[in-house]
Amino acid sequence: MNHIRYAVVLFTALLLSAGSPSLVFAGHDNNVIHSPSAPAVPNPLIEEMLTLDSVFRNIVSAVAIADAEKVQKAMAPLHGAMEKTHEGIHAGTVTLPKNAARINEFVERDRKFHEMLEALDRAASHNHQQEMLRITKQLLDGCIQCHRTFRK
Repeated sequence: MNHIRYAVVLFTALLLSAGSPSLVFAGHDNNVIHSPSAPAVPNPLIEEMLTLDSVFRNIVSAVAIADAEKVQKAMAPLHGAMEKTHEGIHAGTVTLPKNAARINEFVERDRKFHEMLEALDRAASHNHQQEMLRITKQLLDGCIQCHRTFRK
């Protein structure tokens, strides 16, 4: 059980060392993309990522103290976030800062990430601590891999 606590503490340290959302999404502020020739347009991807940042910090904290109910409550702000991002992709308000031509891969990764969040919710509903930790680790790895692929 000690190794589980160590892993969760490590995740928390990694998340906190990532910096504030304003640093994570340099070039965007207040969930808006600014263009010199056009008015500011809300970017649902940035909104989703800022929400995920907050939600994931709460999930890690809840998993660290083995509080399945807090894990479930932490996920509530995510409802509809993926759908807004995907609508933004189709509407042209969402573009990727890196590897933009791989947008279909991004959409698939985002869909799978949200499926994993649903699996985490199910594990939490059954208070399955080991499963919550396993999925949380996979989610963090998914964040890192996606950012390495699509963020500058």
